[in-house]
Amino acid sequence: MNESEAAPPCHDTRIDFFDRLAHQWDHSEQDPAETIRQVERRAELLDLRPGEQLLEVGCGTGQLTGWLAERVHPGRVTAVDFSPEMIRKAAAKGIGADFRRADACNDDLGNAEYDAVLCFHSFPHFRDKAAALRNLARSLKPGGRLIVMHLNRRDEINEYHRGVGGAVGGDLLPDNQHFRQWLAEAGFAPPEIRDDENGFCLRTRLSLSATAGVKGQCLPTPKREVR
Repeated sequence: MNESEAAPPCHDTRIDFFDRLAHQWDHSEQDPAETIRQVERRAELLDLRPGEQLLEVGCGTGQLTGWLAERVHPGRVTAVDFSPEMIRKAAAKGIGADFRRADACNDDLGNAEYDAVLCFHSFPHFRDKAAALRNLARSLKPGGRLIVMHLNRRDEINEYHRGVGGAVGGDLLPDNQHFRQWLAEAGFAPPEIRDDENGFCLRTRLSLSATAGVKGQCLPTPKREVR
């Protein structure tokens, strides 16, 4: 288990926001067991396979990480978050995964290392979403999969964050037009996007001919939406 305590390359008030929540995250938000039950009902959308290398971006306190690790075993999950306190809580659970603090846009997440990248309840918190997608593309093997998943519809997610306000008040899940534009620029195929009573799910693959993405400006790794 590799836990990095390196300071973020630039400051973002979201980091403080989620650091403050870390100690109560597993008790004050949605029951982690219920989250896993809901994800399990959507497991076919993730299409995780034994032996895969998976990057979980915005792992929080690792509520979903153990379930993911079971799905890809004997493969491995690398779980990252921009909140040092969230990562500290996750790493202390003894889950069979690699935890480290990382910035989804600025930090080196690996070069063609992963079969799949999962952003679960995290994408709205990317400060520079286009730059983050370029960096995630760089971390994927050619043909690797990107999944953005939420258990709620896009309008519900965006309304909730606006209601919370403060550091996360402007953290919104973008419309399909922006998603398609940024994904194409990062070298991904046209995405499949579902947004209905079962929540939001975007799935796409890195083009086999895509070159390594160019890192953007400083962007913190995402955190889960506050629920």
